[in-house]
Amino acid sequence: MQTEVVLSLGGNKGDREMLLSKAIEAIKIHFQLVRVSEVYETSAWGGVAKGNFLNQVVVVLTEKQPEEVLGIIQGIESQLGRKRDEHWGDRTMDIDILYFGERKINTSLLQIPHPYIAQREFVLVPLAAILPQKVNPVTGKNSLEMLAEGEDLSEVKVFKR
Repeated sequence: MQTEVVLSLGGNKGDREMLLSKAIEAIKIHFQLVRVSEVYETSAWGGVAKGNFLNQVVVVLTEKQPEEVLGIIQGIESQLGRKRDEHWGDRTMDIDILYFGERKINTSLLQIPHPYIAQREFVLVPLAAILPQKVNPVTGKNSLEMLAEGEDLSEVKVFKR
């Protein structure tokens, strides 16, 4: 049985557009791609990274288990130059699992739904654009409700080439 998985992609180092494109191409090798948001440009989150990020949200279908998906996306990050030496720092590519069907997972390796969805405008804006009624199984709020409760989103802009 296939499960709908929602992924968030972003990076601020290197050729950001090319890296997003390569990440999506790699994702398509492992999963059935269902939807892709527009690309958004945002300032760094967490106060450590420098330079604006490009971000997207994608929806895929898979029969794989969450831990397998995590391994695959971390492999894609590594292939695209991701170094895991700094939390919230600059990166070529960051891919997070936002949702894995309706599952709730809370282990040392994996937290699903992603615990920071409602706090990250760079996730909420593209998520609400492609999945406005997607309900967070922990909070019971959909993407539009979380977006309405969020902070000032004036920093999140559709990326223009």
